[in-house]
Amino acid sequence: MAELFDDLSLTDLHRRKSAKWTGYATDVLPSWVAEMDFPLAPPIARALHAAIDASDTGYANPVEYGATYASYFAAELAWRFGPKDVLAVADVMTGVRELVQVLTEPGDKIVINPPVYPPFHEIGKLAGLETLEVPLAHQREGRADRWSLDLEAIERAYASGAKVHLLCSPHNPTGTVHARETLQQLAELAVRYGVTILSDEIHALLTHPGAVHVPFPMASEAAASCSIVLTSASKTWNLPGLKAAAIIATTDPMREVVRRLPEETPWHSGHLGILAGQIAFREGGPWRARALATLDRNRLLLNELLAQHLPAVRYTPPQAGYLAWLDCSALGLGDDPAKAFLKKGRLALSNGPRFGAQGIGYARLNLATSRELLEEAVRRMAASVTGAP
Repeated sequence: MAELFDDLSLTDLHRRKSAKWTGYATDVLPSWVAEMDFPLAPPIARALHAAIDASDTGYANPVEYGATYASYFAAELAWRFGPKDVLAVADVMTGVRELVQVLTEPGDKIVINPPVYPPFHEIGKLAGLETLEVPLAHQREGRADRWSLDLEAIERAYASGAKVHLLCSPHNPTGTVHARETLQQLAELAVRYGVTILSDEIHALLTHPGAVHVPFPMASEAAASCSIVLTSASKTWNLPGLKAAAIIATTDPMREVVRRLPEETPWHSGHLGILAGQIAFREGGPWRARALATLDRNRLLLNELLAQHLPAVRYTPPQAGYLAWLDCSALGLGDDPAKAFLKKGRLALSNGPRFGAQGIGYARLNLATSRELLEEAVRRMAASVTGAP
């Protein structure tokens, strides 16, 4: 097994000034926002230090950005597109907002699939749209939850006049990797009803053994004709604060949509983020392998820890990413168990109801940490229920 990221000091982590480590009092163990605790990949650190030493902190000029993305995704996912199919953007949600503005008029309808990343719920409001919530299909199997796209319900939403579907693939918070056949069927519906799919694939490079991520445009010709992908190195290499992502459109109709974006869109990306992302794709492979090994261990370890200390919690190890979606409804902690974990256990998790009504009784836990801190998180959860010290 690859060396794991288990040598993490809580004292050192508390020296960080990011949102995760400054959002709560120091006696709270933060396990909420999607930031990794792992140290920065050495090649990325060297590149950033070199830029600072050279006072190279001006505006981004992402002339090599598209070529780097094209090369990496061809090698890793067999997804082939041209460098000019890539447009730099500050982050995925900024790209989504800009594309929605281009694709819709006030009063149009937009589809999302809750429980889903909270900013998805805000996109329609910001653009004056009607948001159609089409929840994921949900099956319970013992302590596990199974989630999938509800294609029949999605078709009804499309038929009602939806213009855009915000797809989370892999899905946050459930960690579901959508099957190729499901994506193919979804694309057929989108083409039939004239819907454009904006696919947030920021967790794609963190897919775990047993699952295969299919970039939406790779699912079929129909899929490529109706979809735009938004992604970034930020989740995989823990670079969100550096502000660089990509919009990828691989067919003429979708390229035309991207050409309608404001001319200054790439200028809003961060210069250091562009540099870091390019180095991540070129030299970050060994670090990514170590991170994936740690996350794979942790997602399975959490299953064991919950079975031992909180068997009433239902949990399915995510197929991708590092976010654990925990059904805590049987613990008697109310609609928002994260509140009890914070108050009684001094543990900060993401509040389930923020992901939609389907998140009532749930909380989201961040797995991107050491074994010791993951064990401590579960201990604090258990103490919130039992009152044990």
